[in-house]
Amino acid sequence: MTSAPMPEFPAGFRWGVSTSAYQIEGAVTAGDRGPSIWDTFAHSPGRIVDGSTGDEACDHYHRYAEDVGLLAGLGVSAYRLSIAWPRVQPTGTGPANAAGLDFYDRLVDALLAAGVDPVATLFHWDLPQALEDAGGWLNRDTAHRFAEYADLVAARLGDRVKLWITLNEPFVHMSLGHGTGAHAPGRVLLFDAFPVAHHQLLGHGLAVSALRARSTSPVAIANNYSPVRLAGDSDADRAAGAAYDALHNRLFTDPLLGLGYPEEPGFDPAVVRAGDLDVIAAPIDVLGVNYYNPTGIRAPSGEDSPLPFEMVPLEGYPRTAFDWPVVPDGLRELLVQLHRRYGDALPPIQVTESGCAYDDAPDADGRVPDPDRIAYLDGHLRAVHEAMTAGVPVTGYFVWSLLDNWEWAEGFTKRFGLVHVDYATQRRTPKSSYAWFRDLVRR
Repeated sequence: MTSAPMPEFPAGFRWGVSTSAYQIEGAVTAGDRGPSIWDTFAHSPGRIVDGSTGDEACDHYHRYAEDVGLLAGLGVSAYRLSIAWPRVQPTGTGPANAAGLDFYDRLVDALLAAGVDPVATLFHWDLPQALEDAGGWLNRDTAHRFAEYADLVAARLGDRVKLWITLNEPFVHMSLGHGTGAHAPGRVLLFDAFPVAHHQLLGHGLAVSALRARSTSPVAIANNYSPVRLAGDSDADRAAGAAYDALHNRLFTDPLLGLGYPEEPGFDPAVVRAGDLDVIAAPIDVLGVNYYNPTGIRAPSGEDSPLPFEMVPLEGYPRTAFDWPVVPDGLRELLVQLHRRYGDALPPIQVTESGCAYDDAPDADGRVPDPDRIAYLDGHLRAVHEAMTAGVPVTGYFVWSLLDNWEWAEGFTKRFGLVHVDYATQRRTPKSSYAWFRDLVRR
């Protein structure tokens, strides 16, 4: 972390923090909530590193008032939450579940009373299990079910949610959930997972129309991006880098901006029907950018590799507890790359996730020092400012995450929060990074 003062961000810049429903809410059967694919996956032996589940998580469902108080104390202008589809539609179809929507109604009102803008993500990976049983995102019908769900949520909350985000990281849900099986629903399809990409994007486009019919608030999608760092300089390495860039960074962005799908990954386009690309390219008001680190890529080392690239570790950087390299300049590089690649077609950007996992623990005095997280956030915010100085239209930054939480396949073993959570007692303790970010936002 540099000792130089943080550069000044413009008035109206959106400062926020993010969470997701399954990672913090718990109360998985309260209010007639139905099971999601993550309930099923977490209860399957061997799927989660520590054998835990999200059954209780951070018990945010019962403790949301305390967590809104933490947001108010932090001084952020926005809170990015996600709405659990199986709370609103326990089976993914039919009328809204009143008890589920009542919870989000209370949460949204509490946020507004605290002076915090609700930013609502509609799908953060927790597909109702009943829809998965019918084929999940491999089934085109799920896109239409998603639009109906979006309509139900917007009908209830559309007058108060300040920014809608349709999907969170559809690339990650496709690749880890359906490509390698590391995430729910645990399918191992590799490149045969393309229908999951297309149907998510089709659902996004249909949901954009549904949201605009019910709400005047802006609409976005939150994509995960990772700049490619080549581990060699051969033509084969460059081809591998282009293939990975198309898969990770362009597959879920080119069609959003009217450019169709990139050709490099070589997907079978049979699931794309006439008119689909027009639906997907429905104009959005904001592009959400989630960034954690670049990806090292080289040509496949074996002739029988099922993929046209090989991922390699990036050496020479500090590392998080996730063993991810800490590369703040990668965020500047990414934002500038998006601006150059898409030009005037690029809507304003908000960094909707940026954060790091470290093994934070209370000290003898009960405080939770996390200087590495402070250094991480300091560096990444400077990178954002550098990109803005270069002309990239960035209008907000959300830290991942407000709370330590249940970290998907890693269970409770990775802590990303500005606030430490003792999972045995559910006690919340703001870390030193919470105070640092609070003071930054105040300035």
